[in-house]
Amino acid sequence: MKTTVIIPNFNGKKYLDNCLRSLEGAGRGEFAVLVVDNGSTDGSVQEAGERYPWLRMIGFTENKGFCAAVNAGIRAAGTPYVFLLNNDTVVEPGCIRRMEQRMEEEQDLFSLSARMVDMANPSRMDGAGDFYSALGWARAAGKGKPVERCKRRRDVFSACAGAAMYRKKYLEYTGLFDELHFAYLEDVDLGYRARVMGYRNAYEPEAVVRHAGSGSSGSRYNPFKIIHSSRNSVYLIYKNMPPGQLLLNLPFLLFGFLIKALFFAGKGYGKIYLKGLRDGLALCRSPEGRAQKVRFKMARLGNYSKIQIELWMNLLRLAD
Repeated sequence: MKTTVIIPNFNGKKYLDNCLRSLEGAGRGEFAVLVVDNGSTDGSVQEAGERYPWLRMIGFTENKGFCAAVNAGIRAAGTPYVFLLNNDTVVEPGCIRRMEQRMEEEQDLFSLSARMVDMANPSRMDGAGDFYSALGWARAAGKGKPVERCKRRRDVFSACAGAAMYRKKYLEYTGLFDELHFAYLEDVDLGYRARVMGYRNAYEPEAVVRHAGSGSSGSRYNPFKIIHSSRNSVYLIYKNMPPGQLLLNLPFLLFGFLIKALFFAGKGYGKIYLKGLRDGLALCRSPEGRAQKVRFKMARLGNYSKIQIELWMNLLRLAD
């Protein structure tokens, strides 16, 4: 057995059963499945345990966030690969096997993102991995586009942790997900750290997962998501960019934050977005935040240069 599927769950009764049923049909005996529950109160884990006795479970008494949940699963996994999977997904047959094959073919891969398609409209993409630009914006590649446009293998800035495979031995060098994020942008942060260390993140179009979207937060735009995303966008920059790179990108970043502030103000969430930015600055100044900062090493200058070129190139991909 090469892979442990890790499903973080929080009140996922509406989705979890469909996800687990799809794993049964996708070759369940070929991989382990572990559900990590964040203190659900809707009976979803009890129901899953009764219907799927082969399931392994870890349960928290409170909601500790996405990062803490998947980290607990990664630590408990005894396989070379871990496949992180949102509970509001359905896995197509052969998906995990194909991802394992790709990871074995390319030993420098840190992570591999599945082809996520829209659950309601499978002819449209939900995401083909994530890219990140000098504006400080992270975006799902191909989101909303026809699936035919995303059938080519390619490297990505980071894998989307909603359906992504990670090589566990490389996580020993990069560290696990940063639990200060709680939720949102934690996968971009981890992918950034991996890139700094010289690893690759890629997209595998033949591994297909259908995704409902916003299964835990409830909608595309809501106060919880906006405040955590804006907070973490500041923290992500502070943590991963050395001072020289930060100065180089500062005009782009300020412009990016301004555009986002105006966008959310137009939707009635302006004050919430600004509060998130303030919380992000406070997190950067905190002892906990400073302790997580990636320290610059001259030996990695080439990796930082490649990342910077990609940050600029991704400005041209904002419509992708």
